[in-house]
Amino acid sequence: MKSERAYDVQLMLDELLESLQMEHVINSRIICMRSKEAKVNAYARIWSLPQIWRNALEINPFYVIEAVSEHYDKLPEEEKKKVLIHELLHIPKKFTGGLVPHNNRGRRIDDRLVNEIYKKYLASFEVSNKEL
Repeated sequence: MKSERAYDVQLMLDELLESLQMEHVINSRIICMRSKEAKVNAYARIWSLPQIWRNALEINPFYVIEAVSEHYDKLPEEEKKKVLIHELLHIPKKFTGGLVPHNNRGRRIDDRLVNEIYKKYLASFEVSNKEL
């Protein structure tokens, strides 16, 4: 597997975070990467640095969102944004460095939730256009 920084994905992520006002997410501590030749059947994955490493290195929590080039790059822009929203939902409200599973205390990270948040994202543009 090869990987490199994904500045285009980072820009899209920054735009999403600004519009969705996800205050618990610290933009500067999320790094977007693009992988090639990854043996995975996913559009993207989110990674966190285990607590033992954070303690040893004396650093705060960081997350890496990996866009799997073979799958992610083929998607239309709308679907890419939905994939990023899905990955952001795995970040806990306290930004602790852990990851929220797909099923967590009755709340599911699924297409329904992602589409609901994506509609809020689109609505944020309608509101800002009306203000102009």
